[in-house]
Amino acid sequence: MNKYLLSILLCLMAASFDVVIGQKQKVFTQDIDNFWIAFDSIQTTKDKQKQLEFINKYYIDKGTPGLRAFMKVKNYTDKRWVTLINRLPKFWKSIRPNTLVVKSKVAEIEKSLVRFKALYPSLTEAKMYFTIGCLNSGGTIHNGKVLIGCEIATGTKETDVSEFKNNWLKSVFKNQSLENIVIINIHEYVHTQQRGGRPKNLLARALKEGACDFIAELVIGKPIQSSHIVYGRKHEERIKKQFEKEMFGKAFRHWLSNSSSAREMADLGYFMGYTICKSYYNQAKDKKAAIRDIIELKFGNSKAIEGFLAKSKYYQKPIDKEALMKVYKEKQPVLAGIAPFKNNEKQVSASHKKMIIKFSQEMMTDGYSIYYSKKGKEAYPGVGKPVFTKDQKSLVLKIKLKPNREYEFIISNRKFLSKEGFPLPKNYKIRFKTGAKPD
Repeated sequence: MNKYLLSILLCLMAASFDVVIGQKQKVFTQDIDNFWIAFDSIQTTKDKQKQLEFINKYYIDKGTPGLRAFMKVKNYTDKRWVTLINRLPKFWKSIRPNTLVVKSKVAEIEKSLVRFKALYPSLTEAKMYFTIGCLNSGGTIHNGKVLIGCEIATGTKETDVSEFKNNWLKSVFKNQSLENIVIINIHEYVHTQQRGGRPKNLLARALKEGACDFIAELVIGKPIQSSHIVYGRKHEERIKKQFEKEMFGKAFRHWLSNSSSAREMADLGYFMGYTICKSYYNQAKDKKAAIRDIIELKFGNSKAIEGFLAKSKYYQKPIDKEALMKVYKEKQPVLAGIAPFKNNEKQVSASHKKMIIKFSQEMMTDGYSIYYSKKGKEAYPGVGKPVFTKDQKSLVLKIKLKPNREYEFIISNRKFLSKEGFPLPKNYKIRFKTGAKPD
């Protein structure tokens, strides 16, 4: 009898051991505590070198794999953290209590994942890391990890943003509550499940982001109150018409991650993607199948994207893609030429000190994107920072040339945008060769 009981006890212990082993940690919050230890240490000295030592010793060196991934994805550095800590004392004081609430939300996050699994049985596990970033990302993913920047994710309308030069965070925090921690986490978790390739146009990119907002709403079981969603609901008809005109193009800065260039409200592309997904779900008879369709949509496949839009019945009339693209292309700026010599010229005087890059329209002057060609840095003639002319139709580039040398670089359509926000239709290669002797 004793041997029998002992046998049962050993079996139960083994089973219990297996359960513990099977319960892998999914949510990691220790980076938050480590940051504030480093923060308090930094307050004890004005010596910048010691401050750098503190942020490394107490935060970066002890960082989770999630923190290291966040640093890689967003180019975070010790100097950047120390600079922000010193520059924004009111902000950090006001956000600190909110970030410490995250640990109390872990159980709620885990419950939300159970609900997510019920809605989408194919859900695969991803680890979630809550960190303190450098004020440019509330959340992202990297190699299957969910990365949350709590200094943004936990902001509310009470958070002190008086030290910031623009109103981006104020608009972000306006409709946020501490419930946003769970919503952002689910949004990014959905991204870890998406396998549909890289979006090729605004419609595809908006659907990829909007799908995450919509699935997050289904998981939490009530309407989400993000600023772009609240604003979008109030102005939907007007936004819907404008989106239709641009959705097959690449005017991303009109609609996505555009806090500095938004015409009215940032991230309205998220709202449009969310609304189209919601329409697709509402008209579907099989709701679980609709959820699967939304998450597993092939974002890199134009035919699949356009088919999804049609099935959503969000736009009642058929979409004339060809007509829309014709109008869109007419609004795009083009490279009008360069001066004082021509592109591909082979006998350029090495005495020139500047060159002018001309565009067909007035351009946004808050950004530009010039890249080295395959010939590398040595083939780039520019020195210093380029400057736009007063009419905003030309960019002046200081140059330093050597005789008998080939020069080559790329004018990219990534950040060169017209004043209306339309990108160049393609990248342009600037290439020329100097003469054998300087003039």
